[in-house]
Amino acid sequence: MASSDSEPGRPDPRPLIGLTTYLEQARTGVWDVPASFLPKVYLDGVTRAGGVAILLPPQPVTAGIAAEVVRRLDGLIVTGGKDVDPARYGQVPHPANDEPRPERDAWEDALLTAAIETEVPFLGICRGLQVLNTLRGGSLIQHLPDVVGDDRYSKGNGVFALNEAAIDPDSLLADVLEHDVSVDVQSYHHQAVDRPGEGLRVVARSSDGIVQAMELEGTRFGLGVQWHPEQAADPRLFEALVAAARAHAASRTPAVPA
Repeated sequence: MASSDSEPGRPDPRPLIGLTTYLEQARTGVWDVPASFLPKVYLDGVTRAGGVAILLPPQPVTAGIAAEVVRRLDGLIVTGGKDVDPARYGQVPHPANDEPRPERDAWEDALLTAAIETEVPFLGICRGLQVLNTLRGGSLIQHLPDVVGDDRYSKGNGVFALNEAAIDPDSLLADVLEHDVSVDVQSYHHQAVDRPGEGLRVVARSSDGIVQAMELEGTRFGLGVQWHPEQAADPRLFEALVAAARAHAASRTPAVPA
């Protein structure tokens, strides 16, 4: 029998972390069907940090549905994936863009909105940072090679690029990373933040000026990073989210008498 962190009769202290997922055509065995899935490294990041991973597949959504889902969570991770539809920030698509995934865009927008309104801690990863930025009225650079002149952020064929991000010392991110002045990051993106959205503060950039992380001001834990922490050996971002989620859960749970 698996061991539990909780005592008999007491709630399990491990927080529930919702992770958004892909919804794509997928093949397994004889089946070739639309499927919801997420690379296991995301789940490992959560469980190794002491959380319980809950998958949140794209589906029809209303504000009420999103609020009810988020009410049951202690933390939220908006994961990587296909490009955000540029119609969401008033632009026509670049030829290099992915085909839009409007159902996923709407689902993640609604979940993030509910998390912000209810102060549920959240972390955006790669696409997740971009979803956060466009939700808050910001815009994206649609194809970074047009701006930086090369493929330094996306090598393609599943190969992650190594880049450096300089960290704002006066930020939540700096606290999470124990005040490292910079970190080496795993990149796989051809888009990035252009104009920051309302209430978002840039807290990390690469040497060429590309935004690598943002925080939502006025929240206890509202953070998005352009890189892929699930691919790295550094667990601190996942540990910080899980810790914030545990504190959030404790703040709304009545104490159990001894």
